[in-house]
Amino acid sequence: MSRTKVTWIVLVVLVWTAMLSFGGVAAETVMLYPNIFGDAPASLERAREFMVAAGPSDYFPPLGATVVLSSLAAVLLTWRDPRLRWWITGAAGVFIACEFAFSAVFFWPRNEIMFVDPVGTHSPEHLRQVAEEFVAGHWVRLAGGAVTAALAFTALLRFTRDTARAAAVAEVAR
Repeated sequence: MSRTKVTWIVLVVLVWTAMLSFGGVAAETVMLYPNIFGDAPASLERAREFMVAAGPSDYFPPLGATVVLSSLAAVLLTWRDPRLRWWITGAAGVFIACEFAFSAVFFWPRNEIMFVDPVGTHSPEHLRQVAEEFVAGHWVRLAGGAVTAALAFTALLRFTRDTARAAAVAEVAR
């Protein structure tokens, strides 16, 4: 398989997973968050009861790992092409900063407080504050996902256009 084909496949995987991640976060924002954070601490208890079989923590970590891995592969495959390098590096950097690092530092401790610590461990006031902080910080993650998907998609479009143009020029030269 040619390097061009491998690069195209990796870029498609990156765009697909970045868009799935952004779409999942956007859907979570409008469908789940009003129910989960709308009336803390009672809504947090309902969320614990509802998300027994599966929840966001079952979906986003494997998807995020796929975005990171495909981002790193895309960076390696496109590094020599300055027309793509910064789009891909930007997408990888934004995702790692906003989705992974920010989540690990900001969201994971709050998830522990709201959903892992035994019910009654924290006061209702503290749970309300943590829920408000979580929702406020969520906008960073949502924006980061949008930027990542847009940068990755732009890189894929540029790569596809440049590859098609190069193929057309090569065909004319024959």
